[in-house]
Amino acid sequence: MDITILSIFPRMFQSLDESLIGKAQEKELVNIDVVDFRDFTTNKQNHVDDAPYGGGAGMLLQAQPIYDAMDYVETKKPGKKRVILLDPAGKTFNTNMARDFAKEDQLVFICGHYEGFDERVKDLVTDEVSIGDYILTGGELPTMSMIDATLRFVPGVLGNSVSAEDESFSNGLLEYPQYSRPADFRGKKVPEVLTSGNHEKIRLWRLEQSLKKTLNRRPDLLEDVEFSKEERKILNDIKSK
Repeated sequence: MDITILSIFPRMFQSLDESLIGKAQEKELVNIDVVDFRDFTTNKQNHVDDAPYGGGAGMLLQAQPIYDAMDYVETKKPGKKRVILLDPAGKTFNTNMARDFAKEDQLVFICGHYEGFDERVKDLVTDEVSIGDYILTGGELPTMSMIDATLRFVPGVLGNSVSAEDESFSNGLLEYPQYSRPADFRGKKVPEVLTSGNHEKIRLWRLEQSLKKTLNRRPDLLEDVEFSKEERKILNDIKSK
């Protein structure tokens, strides 16, 4: 996978050289480039923003530097691209979107700042995406979050290929509780079923715990889950208790 990030703060993305994403780059599973679109300004002051027509508070990112930066990216990396604009008004990012992005050969993220973008920038993009109903100072942190979540679904990035599918939200549910050694820590004991060696009982326990946690903490998630007969029965039993 090839990822390009358009930002006026490229040094913020140095953290992507660490941890699993850094290792994924070393193994050439992903290539990440950051393009400073301030380098493409045509004014002497290198300003990337200007006041909005019609008045109003704040400054808007101009279309010209971003268009020219995208032309540069297309020259260096021709081919089909998924171009993602970080925008509070966009669709809310989720696991399904991350899984969808992971199927692409090329992703481009455009990070905003100030009061937003000149509307004409949106003609360049395929997706307008938000990470939640709150405002940050720029699109850099949301972009890093999306890249991290997306790369987890790229084969080879995680040490355990099952991990991404087992975790919270991957099947629409929150993840079941997990424990490690010792079995008894300060009087807090691991549930006996997990040390029983009975894999079927462990599977059913985990499913029940996952459904129970989701019902208690994020019942809204259950509205979009396609339940099997087994899951529906367990959920109904939980509700009846």
